Amino acid sequence: MAPTAAVVNDRPDFLVTAEVPKSLQSIFIRDEDERPKVAYNQFSKDIPVISLSGITGEERGRVRDEVSKACSEWGIFQVLDHGVPQELVDSMTQLSRAFFALPAEEKLRYDMRGGKRGGFVVSSHLQGEAVLDWREICIYFSYPLHQRDYTRWPVKPDGWREIVENYSESLMGLACKLLGIISEALGLETEAVTKACVEMDQKVVINFYPKCPEPDMTLGLKRHTDPGTITLLLQDQVGGLQATKDNGKNWITVEPIQGAFVVNLGDHMHYLSNGKFKTADHQAVVNSNSSRLSIATFQNPAQESIVYPLDGVVKEAESDKCFMEEPITFAQMYSRKMSRDIELARQKKLAKLAEKEQSEISKIN
Repeated sequence: MAPTAAVVNDRPDFLVTAEVPKSLQSIFIRDEDERPKVAYNQFSKDIPVISLSGITGEERGRVRDEVSKACSEWGIFQVLDHGVPQELVDSMTQLSRAFFALPAEEKLRYDMRGGKRGGFVVSSHLQGEAVLDWREICIYFSYPLHQRDYTRWPVKPDGWREIVENYSESLMGLACKLLGIISEALGLETEAVTKACVEMDQKVVINFYPKCPEPDMTLGLKRHTDPGTITLLLQDQVGGLQATKDNGKNWITVEPIQGAFVVNLGDHMHYLSNGKFKTADHQAVVNSNSSRLSIATFQNPAQESIVYPLDGVVKEAESDKCFMEEPITFAQMYSRKMSRDIELARQKKLAKLAEKEQSEISKIN
């Protein structure tokens, strides 16, 4: 008999079942202004695609210029010829899919609700969500090495833990390579951004978006910007990642490219650049035809690192002004961002309830 989604406080323990449900629970239904405007497979070629071939040689100037343009216009681009072995990418993808196909009880051995650091959960590990995202996720906190907690790393499917270790190491190398180019694109020394991070933190989040009965009513991942430095996203060929560069007026679906990584700039990078480089404004949509898998590797600075425009970025001779009043730590920046997001969601919910109450009063009168 197929399992049904068990609910605790309206949050399902899992989404993957033998049969796709016929309708969404109300906890997944988004307000109309938050629902998808563009189809998951209506692909756009607007996002720059950059080859990293020759990055250590004579092509470095070309790569730097292309990255600078992409960061200024979008805060998001795709990279090819990045040096991550395709065999490793294939293994990571295959084993990730195999994990989400495991019985619910096996995945729930790593249930990360209640503040556990890493593991499995529906929607998000963040607290205070007013509406849930249509996804299952598995999170690995992989760097710094001394903070790894292997008790939170699933042992099934066989071999996945070792592949994750190799994958996270390879992605750390790619991230440092890209941060060097981004530093140079700002006119700074190659190590400027990595030095500002103090000690690089890495979190690998595997997203699984099951088939959805009402994809036009929900999101796989709500609209947001990442708080960290950069995010490297591996996505399958289904499609669903969407981006906007005009504050949500127009959305595009990022075209999946075989072998490419999508690079998203985060808030931290936006601040380090004094706003010259955009933070990637994005979301994920779902569909009723097929499931989708993506693997996001978040590269964040140390909690104690200082968030402030880098020396040399603010060009006073060009009438530049620093757009931050004072330096803060990344921990402070992250806490403020989360509190702000939760408060905005709370206010929106209250406004919705007030509107509903007023409507009912009008009917009575």
